[in-house]
Amino acid sequence: MEFVANAGKNVEIEVSGNIYLRHAIQTRFVTGNDNYIDIMKEYVKDIYQEGDIISISEKIISICQNRTIKREDIRISRMARFLSKFASQASPQGYGVGVPIKMQYAINKMGLLRILYASIVGGFFKAFGVKGVFYKIAGPEISGLDGFYDGAWEEYRDIGIEIPYDSVAVCNEIRNKLGMSCMIVDANDLGQEILGKSDDIKLGDKFLKQMIRDNPAGQSQQRTPIILIRKKF
Repeated sequence: MEFVANAGKNVEIEVSGNIYLRHAIQTRFVTGNDNYIDIMKEYVKDIYQEGDIISISEKIISICQNRTIKREDIRISRMARFLSKFASQASPQGYGVGVPIKMQYAINKMGLLRILYASIVGGFFKAFGVKGVFYKIAGPEISGLDGFYDGAWEEYRDIGIEIPYDSVAVCNEIRNKLGMSCMIVDANDLGQEILGKSDDIKLGDKFLKQMIRDNPAGQSQQRTPIILIRKKF
């Protein structure tokens, strides 16, 4: 097969002396009516080879699980607007609690006291050049919230997309039903996180993140939420 990369990305990447090929798989726009097993069958089954690793954007898994929140269901408080003024507009995971609605989500999800504590401690460390402390305290549900932003897709303007439920179980389900080794990632041009991987993958998360360190899935309207990774021999 011919490996294809998104514009501005490379097919090949070097990790610890090994060369890996990445193929960006374009899909249709995934909605809550889709099933991730069916998506993998439709777009990946015919090109997958044993030994490949499939990197799957957390967005399409979350959407298939209906892990979404409507803008209309979140009432933004004065406290959320106030705290968001002191937050960076982007976290290592993307647009964060500098957006008031995401700060309100954080308060609703984790409680006001925890978010106040995260804001105070995070602000203290940020004054000394240490970023990301807020999200470490607030937790992965907060750093992983996507959506409420239409920079790439208008459909995401009025919905928030939570991180998938039990990413490890999802990866193992895909492996057991389809025989594909896979990982679910929260990645953008600023950073990458491995949310889960199938049990047969023995490579560490640090190594896996290096395979996608340039965010080969892209950041805009590429519609390539699945990346097939194959070691070059």
